Amino acid sequence: MNTIAPDYVKTDMGSIQIAPEVIEVIAGLATLEVQGVAGMSGGFAGGIAELLGRKNLSKGVKVEVGQREAAIDVSIIIQYGNRIPEVANSIQQNVKNAIESMTGLNVVEVNVHVHDVHFNNEKPVEDETIVLRVK
Repeated sequence: MNTIAPDYVKTDMGSIQIAPEVIEVIAGLATLEVQGVAGMSGGFAGGIAELLGRKNLSKGVKVEVGQREAAIDVSIIIQYGNRIPEVANSIQQNVKNAIESMTGLNVVEVNVHVHDVHFNNEKPVEDETIVLRVK
C-alpha cells in the first residue's frame, strides 16, 4: 500500500501519512452527498466486495496522488430528471472542498463520469437469470 508523506506534514514528533484509499473514501462520500446522485458506478471489484457483505465506500472512485496534489475520477449513476452538468459541477466542488479541507492536498481536477440513469419507478434487480426454452 502506498502512502502519502509530503514534506509539509513531517513534524517534530514524526510524519503524518494518508493512504490513497482514505482519499477515495472521502471523495466517494462527498459525491454521494450531492443532490441528483443516485449511486456510484463501481465495476467488478466493487460488486464483489458488496456481494461479500462489505459496503465499499470508495466504489466508483479512482485517485492519483502526488506529494501535494491529487486528481480524482468519480463514476456515478444520476437520478433521472436532474441536469447532468449542474450535478457534475456540484460533485466537482464538493469533492474538491472535502479533500482539500480534510487532507491539505491541492485537488487539481475532479473528472465526473456518468455511467447510467436511475428512474424512480425502477426496482432493484436481484437476479438477472435468463431462461431459454427449446421447443
